[in-house]
Amino acid sequence: MFGSGRRTSILALAAVAVVGFAQGAEAAAKQKRGKQAGRAQHQRVAAERLVTAVRKGQPNVQALAALVLDDGGHVVYAHNPDKERPIASISKLAAMLAIADKNVELEGLSTINKGDAELARGGAKSRLLEGMTLSNRDLLHAALMGSDNRAVPALGRSVKMNPTQLTAAMNAKVRALGLKNTRFHEPTGLSTGNVSTPREAIVMLKEVIAHPVLGPITRRDIYDAHPVGKPPIRYVNTDRRAARSNVEVLGGKTGYNDDARYCLVIATKVDGHNYFMAFLGDEGKMTRFGDVARVADWIISHPQPTVPPVPPAKLGSASSTAVASAPASEPTAPSPVPVGVAAPEPEQAPTSSATP
Repeated sequence: MFGSGRRTSILALAAVAVVGFAQGAEAAAKQKRGKQAGRAQHQRVAAERLVTAVRKGQPNVQALAALVLDDGGHVVYAHNPDKERPIASISKLAAMLAIADKNVELEGLSTINKGDAELARGGAKSRLLEGMTLSNRDLLHAALMGSDNRAVPALGRSVKMNPTQLTAAMNAKVRALGLKNTRFHEPTGLSTGNVSTPREAIVMLKEVIAHPVLGPITRRDIYDAHPVGKPPIRYVNTDRRAARSNVEVLGGKTGYNDDARYCLVIATKVDGHNYFMAFLGDEGKMTRFGDVARVADWIISHPQPTVPPVPPAKLGSASSTAVASAPASEPTAPSPVPVGVAAPEPEQAPTSSATP
């Protein structure tokens, strides 16, 4: 009996040791996750750092490729304006143009299905649930304002195009617009093979803004979609953070994936004049909006010359006269522009791999 009791005590102690080891391992793993989260947070804060407003007399734009045009098509600022880069959800501009060309029935109803969810897998969480039925008008707003990936294939289906056919139509559309450095592998922007340039992204945006159906959507700040038999879904335009006291937003589109980073193409009114801006490859969700602010402040402090408009045929070319271009030196001016503040829900959720 004594031996048996001793064995029982030893087993109990062993069990306690195992439990303690497991708890210790769990605590260590939790601590490790905490450190990783802390490093990620530090990196995000670093990406949203304050930067000087001016660099060598020019706006201190942080994007890897950027272009700012005035309403006449003349270059106000340029940095790698014709460099191909992934554009993420800016791809939706071409998708909506291709769908609009098919005379989508705005009041027609479309139901989100499993295929839509599969195509959108890897992007930001969607509020368009499988089985949900909405008007095509609502889905256009979901795609352009909320950048909802599931809205895109559903809209394609409403005009009898599957994702492959829609992608082909998008490529045909940009070719018709004379865009030689823009191409698409799929319709949502999830593929890093969807590429364009700042100059050609502006051409796509101009085409959308000029469209009688799509243009007003890009100008909205807030829109309530009404799924059949479900509560309304409120969409807040992902470009609204660009608006400030000296910047009126006239339309735009954001984008994000791990390769593209944070992107923005936008039409604005600054100091009474219209400007088209494209920023591709920004680090930090808010930095692209900081780029808009830095350019706007520079424009206001540097009155632009009155020049004749560029012929429409040349708006998409590299032949426009450059007024300013980005220098290669380090920032020198001391005027900080805050960019690290809360942002709306991203149109593509950051992941550890290049997906959206």
